[in-house]
Amino acid sequence: MFTGRRRDPGGAGGSARAQLALIAAVQVLVMSTWFSASAVVPALRGEWGITQGAATWLTISVQLGFVTGALLAAALNLPDVVPAHRLVAVCALAGSATTAGVAAFADGLWTAVPLRFATGVALAGVYPPGLKLMASWFDRGRGFALGLLVGALTLGSALPQLIGGFAALPWRTVLYVSCALAAAGGLLAAGVVRPGPYSAPAAPFAPRYMITLFRERGPRLANLGYLGHMWELYAMWTWLPAYITASQAVRPGHGAGALPPGVTAFLAIGVAGVAGCLLAGWLGDRVGRARLAALAMTVSGACCLLAALVFGGPPPLVFGVLVVWGASVIADSGLFSACTSEVADRRYVGTALTAQTAAGFLLTVVTIQATPLLAEAVGWRLAVAVLGIGPLAGAVAMIRLQRYMTSEHPLATGRTVARP
Repeated sequence: MFTGRRRDPGGAGGSARAQLALIAAVQVLVMSTWFSASAVVPALRGEWGITQGAATWLTISVQLGFVTGALLAAALNLPDVVPAHRLVAVCALAGSATTAGVAAFADGLWTAVPLRFATGVALAGVYPPGLKLMASWFDRGRGFALGLLVGALTLGSALPQLIGGFAALPWRTVLYVSCALAAAGGLLAAGVVRPGPYSAPAAPFAPRYMITLFRERGPRLANLGYLGHMWELYAMWTWLPAYITASQAVRPGHGAGALPPGVTAFLAIGVAGVAGCLLAGWLGDRVGRARLAALAMTVSGACCLLAALVFGGPPPLVFGVLVVWGASVIADSGLFSACTSEVADRRYVGTALTAQTAAGFLLTVVTIQATPLLAEAVGWRLAVAVLGIGPLAGAVAMIRLQRYMTSEHPLATGRTVARP
């Protein structure tokens, strides 16, 4: 079991567990806007007459918006100056509004892309502050708590695939559903989510701390591992439905008896991803977070190669590989956040987490754009195999971080966490 120990032990566990559920629920609801437009790309290509490459900008614009918003927030120390639950609430409602704007007004990429960019900016004020909120409630068991939060991000990001996978809904309806879910998340954050007893007082303005994160050994290693993780993650999430469709198309019978690509993607990304996050968070608190992150990255890197080998194979075999891939590709994400929260300056944990996500999401722009181009040029086998470079390199950084945390930074071993 995990616990969120409070300074006042009376009734602490219940409060921490309640906030754990509430913060996770907010993330599920709001993050449904992330891939809402990407999930309806087939319909948009037909209605707007755009190519697959052009449609990529519906995802890339969100990534760029997120990076822009995260860099601004980190430079201004917003997650450490503004109460995190209020920042989450305002940004969630902003993301809901921009998603509704796409459904209501967009008639092509020229109107959709700026609105999707604005959605990304808004989401930068939801996910990193959510990590800080969760960390503020938990001392022991922080890895599990942050793993649950990342699982919520995973499930929320996959929701549009499920919404459009079981019912042939008009694309505008899918976006409106995501908009309503995000608005509910914003109201929930404003009404009942609160910072926990382990939150630090408002920090002084220090824009240079974002640079310090890449100079100090502990945060630098955590960031390098995170970059390897992000090299693979969002390209896999974005293009998994296209990979599944192509795999079924080259098989005799065109994948007869297989689940629809959208449903398969939801099960691999959403359901398996949540399970991977929870299991990794629980184990990380016991065996060492950086060590387990290295193991998860090794498994996901191997799955990149396996996905190349089973492409076009029997649907049950492909499904099995994708489930393991979906679980391992996101399992380490909460572990990176937990490690960073331990080796960074306690006063600027929000800034550290925001800067880390900004760097990672900037890298995703490259792999999201390159993966379909590579698939078109040389096929999906090589395209998914190349994604394995990132996690395998990141695993090396996390092994080094585990050594650092054990020998040079003994208060952050990944098993127990000491706080002043």
